[in-house]
Amino acid sequence: MVEKIRVFIAIELPDAVKTTLAQTGKKLAQQLPAGSVRWVKPERIHLTLRFLGDTAVTQLPAITTQLDELAAQHTPFNLHLDKLGCFPNRKRPRVIWAGMAGNTNALLALKQDLDKRLASLGWEEEGRPFQAHLTLGRVKNSRAVSQVKWGVELEKVVLGVTAVHLIESQLQRSGPIYTIRHTSHLQLNTEN
Repeated sequence: MVEKIRVFIAIELPDAVKTTLAQTGKKLAQQLPAGSVRWVKPERIHLTLRFLGDTAVTQLPAITTQLDELAAQHTPFNLHLDKLGCFPNRKRPRVIWAGMAGNTNALLALKQDLDKRLASLGWEEEGRPFQAHLTLGRVKNSRAVSQVKWGVELEKVVLGVTAVHLIESQLQRSGPIYTIRHTSHLQLNTEN
């Protein structure tokens, strides 16, 4: 039997962004009935570029090679927190998220390049357009969150994108445990 692990490709967040997201989540939680939203712990929030799901361990070297080649073709760029939003819509929110703004063209170029590289390894393109977001919570009772003001501007904390990570997700009762399996630094990054 082939050994598989659950993985995704993401951008890690600096502590300042996580702190702002935690504060935002607390403010929202105070406005909502207890238990109406399952909030994501700030240390578990990241900017997901692509969820790969159960992946054969034997495929990891090919994925990491593609990530290294991807990173060599892109320079670091900055994003920042923008507005609150929800999926799929405001009438029936299922996911509460923080949007990203800034150099979104560089992010989109990185994402499109990543998707092409993954397609060469056998992953089909995603069926929906990419929307950069950070998941704050999953709604359990959409009626209870109807009073949320979705257009609220967030403090424009900067997220410097300098690397992409291949992250393993192990599902536990207490929530997922994330382990970075590989990091690819974007081209002009002088850090180790």
